[in-house]
Amino acid sequence: QVQLVESGGGLVQPGGSLRLSCAASGSITRINAMAWYRQAPGKQRELVALITSGGSINYADSVKGRFTISRDNAKNSVYLQMNSLKPEDTAVYYCTAHVVTGILRSGDYWGQGTQVTVSS
Repeated sequence: QVQLVESGGGLVQPGGSLRLSCAASGSITRINAMAWYRQAPGKQRELVALITSGGSINYADSVKGRFTISRDNAKNSVYLQMNSLKPEDTAVYYCTAHVVTGILRSGDYWGQGTQVTVSS
């Protein structure tokens, strides 16, 4: 069993910054890709940023230059630094990880989500 716990969401004014954290725990052999998704009310969940175990990174076009994803493999954690926040960044943010839990056993795990609200 693997658990992902996010933290760091909240209310921020436009132009402000927030840093999201996500820590994985449980029966972890190795973590491959880790990512952040978000879902705004009435919209589909969308990929925000992804980082592989080798450090390759992809961002959604809407956040390039404003958000930075990073990870700490020793802590089984992934982070999302969000700068120059806009009202359209308001959403529930979820972290996800592809976790190897044993020989020929792996799966995608999700956190419970953390609310980010950008409003004046």
